[in-house]
This record gives sequence, C-alpha cells and structure tokens, in this order.
Amino acid sequence: MALQDISVAHLFEPLDQQLITLLHQLSPSDWHKPTVAGSWTVKEVVAHLLDGNIRALSIQRDRYFGEQAPELSEYTELVAWLNQLNKGWVNAMRRVSPSVLIALHQFTGPMTSAYFSRLAPYEEAVFAVDWAGESKSYNWMHQAREYTEKWHHQQQIRDAVGHEGIMTIQFFPPFIATYMRGLPNTFKNITSPDGTIIKVVVTSVLGGCWWLIRQEGRWLLTDEVQPTPTAEVHIAPEIAWKLFSKNTRPELIRDKVTLIGDQHLAAHVLEMVSVMA
Repeated sequence: MALQDISVAHLFEPLDQQLITLLHQLSPSDWHKPTVAGSWTVKEVVAHLLDGNIRALSIQRDRYFGEQAPELSEYTELVAWLNQLNKGWVNAMRRVSPSVLIALHQFTGPMTSAYFSRLAPYEEAVFAVDWAGESKSYNWMHQAREYTEKWHHQQQIRDAVGHEGIMTIQFFPPFIATYMRGLPNTFKNITSPDGTIIKVVVTSVLGGCWWLIRQEGRWLLTDEVQPTPTAEVHIAPEIAWKLFSKNTRPELIRDKVTLIGDQHLAAHVLEMVSVMA
C-alpha cells in the first residue's frame, strides 16, 4: 500500500532551463505585473527564486549558516521567521535590474541543479519536510520539496504573464504527487472510524488519484485503488497548484471543485497547504 518514493533529481536542470528561457522572454512591463504570490510582482518572485538558489548553495551545499534561527517553539513562529527573511531579501533586490537578476540566475541555477541532482536519496536531509509532518526526511523527499518550490514559483510568473510551459506531463505530475504527501498531516487532528476512505482526484492526464485511509487510528496515503470512498474530491490541476500552495483559498474556489459524500471530510482536503506558510 505504501507510495513509491518520488524521483525528481533529473528534473532540476530542465526546469531551470525553462525558467531562464521564460525570463529572457519577459517584456519590461511583465516584470512589474502582479502575481498570485500575495503582494509580490513578477520581479519579486524572480528575486525570491534567486534567494532559494543562494540559500541552497550556501546552507545546504556549503553548510554555511550565516544567520541562525532564534529559539522557536511553535511552527507558526518558524513560518513567521522565514517570511521575514524572504521579505528582507526581496526588499533588497528591488535595487537590482532584471538583466542582473537573469545573469545571477544563469550563474547560480546550474550549480543549484547540480547540487540537488547528486544528493544521495536515502541519506538524511539537512531539513525535514515540516508540512508533510516529518521530523526527519530522506533526501529524496527533500529534493521533491525543493522541486515543488522551484515549480510553483515559476508557475506564479507564468500565470502572471500568460506564458505556458511547465503544466506538462514532464513537470507537473511529480509536483502534485509531492504536494499530496501533505494529506495525512492535514488530517492529523481529524478523527474518523477505521476504514474511512477519502479519494482525491486531480483531473486530466496531468493529475492522478490518491486515497487517504484511516487505519488503526492513523491516516495513511496510497495511490492503490480502494473500495467505495466515504468522501471524494475532484479538482483541476490549474486550481490544485494554486490552492495547495496557498495562492488561493478554499472559499474562493469552492464552486470550481467537486465534493462527493461526507462534505466535512471532503472540504477538509481543500485546507491542505504543502508549503511553509
């Protein structure tokens, strides 16, 4: 019943190449367009992606922790601290031109992709994937998490400027499969009888089906076909990526999804957030 591990090591380089191609295609006005990433413009999302490269190389590859996290006791405190770091970087990058941002991506992108691609998949990762409820993660899950970060921020840019390119069979399925790993953690405080089954369908050839099963007082995730579910959710890929990365909220897309069976359980699927937010 266990899910297969997700392999994305080979996707970092082509995904980064897609980003560089996209950035070269942006017009001067494109850089200032708003995105679904809160108040950030396209340029600010590009700056945030650059920060991700530099942090990965400095902290993960080089083990250089130049800025230590304060003593934090709650998950919300960690999120607030990370958001403050993100904000500080993006604010500083406002003085940097688009052409310099592209050059910095061209410099750091290949090094970052090379670093992620050579991680030993079953060694312990430097950071656990908190939103999946893990206190310790293997590198394959860490790679998958980092892949989703790169994918969804690039998609924010594409969404803002109307450029398709990564909602494809090559790039999207590993992204959504990783996001679904957050389902058991989303339901950790939801008590249901053993045998309860929740089916989640991301529609079209890009999506897939997952079943969340209550067994021995725990929620387990599988992609193996299960009997008649207690609740069922059908959601389109273009809605799923925005919802589960907190770029939109359930009440705003409720009329665009299909909930079947137990409405409380089905609606709770829409609360999943597979990012640090």
